[in-house]
Amino acid sequence: MGKKKSKKKSHGKKHATHERSSAPSRADVRESGSAPTSPMKNKEFRELVKPLHAELVAMQEWVRATGAKVCVIFEGRDTAGKGGVIKAITERVSPRVFRVVALPTPTEREKSQMFLQRYVPHLPAAGEVVIFDRSWYNRAGVERVMGFCTEEQSTQFLADVPEFERAVVRSGVLLIKYWLEVSEDEQTLRLQSRIDDPRKYWKLSPMDVKSYTHWDDYSQARDDMFRYSDTGWAPWYVANTDDKKRGRLNIISHLLDQVPYTPLAAPDIELPERVRSGYTSPHLAVTEVPVRY
Repeated sequence: MGKKKSKKKSHGKKHATHERSSAPSRADVRESGSAPTSPMKNKEFRELVKPLHAELVAMQEWVRATGAKVCVIFEGRDTAGKGGVIKAITERVSPRVFRVVALPTPTEREKSQMFLQRYVPHLPAAGEVVIFDRSWYNRAGVERVMGFCTEEQSTQFLADVPEFERAVVRSGVLLIKYWLEVSEDEQTLRLQSRIDDPRKYWKLSPMDVKSYTHWDDYSQARDDMFRYSDTGWAPWYVANTDDKKRGRLNIISHLLDQVPYTPLAAPDIELPERVRSGYTSPHLAVTEVPVRY
């Protein structure tokens, strides 16, 4: 995405250029044969994600400068890694531009509204990237499978959602939808990890345990969702996330391909000299945080 820029020096440090990661493209992966057999290591991931983060900053500045409106939806199996992908995307960008929406359980008032109504106020305005950590597709997935809506309501949603998304796209929003897929065995391992690790207790909800027994029902709901809502104006993109780190890199790289941003040139900035006034600190007796590490 964009050509390599010449590097400029400032105070002995080199500005990063916004080159696309050397990670293989989807075409490269198809041609290279078998998928990697071992999970990606943290060190390799951190090196590969750096240039992608720089590209996301370039995308951010383009969105802000042009008034573009970008909406990214993340759906998928429980434990598929939606939160990790979103964290990787937003790690180095401004929360004033990249806004994450993760709506709680609807209130009684919201339950009485037209279903899609509660999501509309959260769609992006000019200069925003909105990321939905689960979205209106709750009605096609968890609500349908776990009985929080009727079959008639789910069927009506699937009939309505293509035209709703067509209206969103016609309004000037770039709508990008991702489904994160994880295998049965990997899902079991991740749920067991949440049970065994006290740092992950908060990730394990009673709904996760109940949903675990409904693998086939979720598969059917997913397939019906694709059948109705994988449209020319708002297609679904499916990413395998059995290897979370590779999944994050693939998704970020693909997201960058979907947005027609312009890469940034490295700024040529020299820091000015500080102005000294002769101020001397009075060494106030404040309470300092203990130095334990």
